[in-house]
Amino acid sequence: MDHRGPRTPHGMAAARISVIVPLGPGQPPPLDLLLHFADERFQVIVSAVDAEPDTLPEAITWLRGAPGRGRQMNSGARPATAPWVWFIHADSVIERSTRRAMTRFCAREEAAIGYCDLKYLADGPVLTALNATGANWRSRLLGLPYGDQGLCLPRPWFRHLNGFREDLDRGEDLDLVVRARRSGLPVRRTGGRIYTSASRYRECGWLRTTLEHQRASWRLIRNARSSIGSGDA
Repeated sequence: MDHRGPRTPHGMAAARISVIVPLGPGQPPPLDLLLHFADERFQVIVSAVDAEPDTLPEAITWLRGAPGRGRQMNSGARPATAPWVWFIHADSVIERSTRRAMTRFCAREEAAIGYCDLKYLADGPVLTALNATGANWRSRLLGLPYGDQGLCLPRPWFRHLNGFREDLDRGEDLDLVVRARRSGLPVRRTGGRIYTSASRYRECGWLRTTLEHQRASWRLIRNARSSIGSGDA
């Protein structure tokens, strides 16, 4: 599969990675995150529910549509022109080293899903460090990263998989990973790190939220596997 990107009219390389950020109703644009990608290697697309703000940098594409994270990420991927699509949640915080790690991963031109290590921000219970450790080990041992770990894959493969399911209230990211692996697309750790909010654990309780996530995750994995036949993922 050829992952070489298009060329600009002046012969300079076009964007190698389309960064797609879904934005929920009333959620302000995460300018610090978006400006991390303010160079020619990235195409930045915000898939939102609300109208475009006047203060948005000109280089960022703003799409407005119906709510639903799976639906919004699919909408964001449609105008993507780069050979790779990188889906990043709006509450994510990344480092320069994360961006460099994903750029190196895509430059290898291996057909695979790249993901980052997860770390929670200090806006929730201290015990969320255990959740991050569990997520990272699950990703390495089982090849099952979540969407808040920044999934990145070749755009042709994303189209081949028919994108994210839009009928799921949550877990569309894990469903995509299971279907991708069953279709022969491997999962690769990039070495980068993504920080994400732990506020849900504070608001709903650490134990309750952890148990809910685990039950929902294994139900999604089981359903995704059964929808594409029997056998190991």
